Amino acid sequence: MSEGQITNYELQIANCELRKTNDKLQMTNDKMGWVGDALAFAITRTRKNVARVTDFPEVAKDGKWEYARNKPGGWVGGHWTGLLWLAFAQTGDPFFERAARDWTAKLASRQNDTSTHDLGFLFELSHVLGAHITGDASLKLPAVNAARALIQRYNEKGRFIRAWGALDTDTNRGRAIIDTLMNLDLLYWATRETGDQSFAQIATAHARAALKNQVRGDWSTSHTMDFDPDTGLFLQQGTHQGLSASSCWARGQAWAVYGFAETYRNTGDAIFLDAARHCAEYALRRAPSDHVPFWDYDSPLTQSADDVRDSSAAAILASGLLILAAQDRANAARWRDQATTMLQSLWENYSSRGTNGPSILIHATRSKPHGAMDSGLIYGDFYFVEALGRLEIRDWRL
Repeated sequence: MSEGQITNYELQIANCELRKTNDKLQMTNDKMGWVGDALAFAITRTRKNVARVTDFPEVAKDGKWEYARNKPGGWVGGHWTGLLWLAFAQTGDPFFERAARDWTAKLASRQNDTSTHDLGFLFELSHVLGAHITGDASLKLPAVNAARALIQRYNEKGRFIRAWGALDTDTNRGRAIIDTLMNLDLLYWATRETGDQSFAQIATAHARAALKNQVRGDWSTSHTMDFDPDTGLFLQQGTHQGLSASSCWARGQAWAVYGFAETYRNTGDAIFLDAARHCAEYALRRAPSDHVPFWDYDSPLTQSADDVRDSSAAAILASGLLILAAQDRANAARWRDQATTMLQSLWENYSSRGTNGPSILIHATRSKPHGAMDSGLIYGDFYFVEALGRLEIRDWRL
């Protein structure tokens, strides 16, 4: 036998290994076939929504959308535009690009709005995402302007970004919320775009303040944190949409996992990776058997499984776990497996298949203390589709 030849025995072994590999691939395809089904359903539902919405959708109730209140898009306008951009990225269909561009343009008037911390939600998921997918640099300037508006809400004394209230009012001057972690990525992006380090410095300062003052010893989180706005002294934890100041609001915990994972991606600072890991462990440890959390992990009704769920919290958490998997190589398989299990449960048990409802997911809780329960939510839909795309290794944001 000359050099380079192989024996029949070696060939049989190679063929056997090839068959094993093919079997594993087929098993993976069989297991993950639902991902394609879920994406196809989400894209079809989004296409129908383009034809029927007349404003930015927020809450799906009684078979129709309720639209965002106040200003174009409220705080959720980016989630609708983001869905359209993701649908275009998945399909390449010009129909979705036209729709995404039309709705993105409607948010442009918000680029100098200093009255809200939600400019990250609004502009990262419209202008930044659109620029990333299409390569259209003209979409970037409004997002840079939005980042400039956002940092005007920074309180230097307390090193936090104020959540609510116009800058010329005293109401909520010292209040920050866990949701703001999701708006920091816009600031890191703005630093990369402009070279101005102040955007990233403010983002990191806020993330450190949240880690210090909102994350508890058991790695649960509070919804709000209050400071003396004049001295920067931290005063107390609190809540607006959770059960109590000391409870763990499920969507807030999901914001923390996602937000700290993104902050680590942007900074490389291991304290944020550690925070994302531990906050994720807390959420997974307290998840019910179907992996979709109750609205608040400390609600007493969770013991009898009678309380309302929040499918949006599960969608956000799953997408955050996939960001974490991309950053935390040592534990990537575990985070990805947990996200996959959660998303499959959402698809099988919390999707609107078989109904005429306009949302993709159902059984979400916007705010139980305010009576807003058991509905579809546009942000739950967005993060569900985003996470499905991440499972397919078609990630348009990492």
